[in-house]
Amino acid sequence: VQLQASGGGLVQAGGSLRLSCGDSRRTFSNNGVGWFRQAPGKEREFVAAVNWNGGYTKYSDSVKGRFTIARDRTKNTVDLQMNSLKPEDTAVYYCASSRSSGAYSERNEYRYWGQGTQVTVSS
Repeated sequence: VQLQASGGGLVQAGGSLRLSCGDSRRTFSNNGVGWFRQAPGKEREFVAAVNWNGGYTKYSDSVKGRFTIARDRTKNTVDLQMNSLKPEDTAVYYCASSRSSGAYSERNEYRYWGQGTQVTVSS
């Protein structure tokens, strides 16, 4: 599995960005996918996850109601729509494919990780 995260950039507070996680080898269609983020000097933290068929999602409390994770079967991607962005959302965002079909918030449930994409929210 080779995951690619894209869509990061610089945005003002209150703005929106859409991140996309692609799988060039088309092998994560049966696995859960999660998004995590890591700010400078901090631990990598869970953001959102979706199960294998898109029927179940989970979010961290800090992004619930602002971010939406969804699978796009036609493009074989998992997208993270981020609205109402705040400066504290600034981080490198990583996508990861889980070891099974579920959606998990624990990092050790994920086997494959993408390279990360930078999101910067200015105040």
